[in-house]
Amino acid sequence: MAKSALLVVDMQEDFCPPNGALAVPGGREIAPVINYLLSLPFTLKIATRDFHPPDHVSFDTSHPASSNKKAFSSSTTITNPQNPSETTEIPIWPAHCVQGTSGAEIIPEIDISKIHRIIDKGRDKRVEMFSAFADAFGNKSTEAASFDLAGFLKENGIERVFVVGLAGDYCVRCTAVDARKEGFEVFVVEEGVKSIDEGEKGWVAVRKEMEGLGIWVVNSDGKEIKDVFS
Repeated sequence: MAKSALLVVDMQEDFCPPNGALAVPGGREIAPVINYLLSLPFTLKIATRDFHPPDHVSFDTSHPASSNKKAFSSSTTITNPQNPSETTEIPIWPAHCVQGTSGAEIIPEIDISKIHRIIDKGRDKRVEMFSAFADAFGNKSTEAASFDLAGFLKENGIERVFVVGLAGDYCVRCTAVDARKEGFEVFVVEEGVKSIDEGEKGWVAVRKEMEGLGIWVVNSDGKEIKDVFS
């Protein structure tokens, strides 16, 4: 039977109501589903954390007032540290998941005793990193993430990756898509995901995109999950 890993994406205080700086509606509500999955015999159970420096480029507080960059409505251009001729636009957010703050911590509702390893991502202030595998330009570096997730999974013989967490239309999506690019068979467990936008332009569109890329969107009581412990 193929070895499977569970990736629990960004279940952090700043992404959860009632006090999160960038709270995803219903973010805490998926904890029971995630804990159920954590109780199953996945070969590896890995949690991810956004772990930003206080001056991260995506923060509204990192730009001068004269720039008029506002969270949720503005964007900014970033440059690829490994290829200065390449740029991309990223959204501006309120400061969130700052290293050393309570907002960066995994919520207490998640049973972290079942988690084998935590990967911290988004550590490089110069670039955005929604995916746990690579930054917005597809780069892998120890500046941006605490270890090479794809390499670690492959070293441990993982073939299947199951993804849950926050937010479905950002970090879950990018992590699942990059896992597929890395050659893993990928499953997103829908009851274990909440999105910033649950509508047609948000999670509905993301689900269609992922399915088009060969990513399976499954239920927690489906055959794919039962195969993990059969």
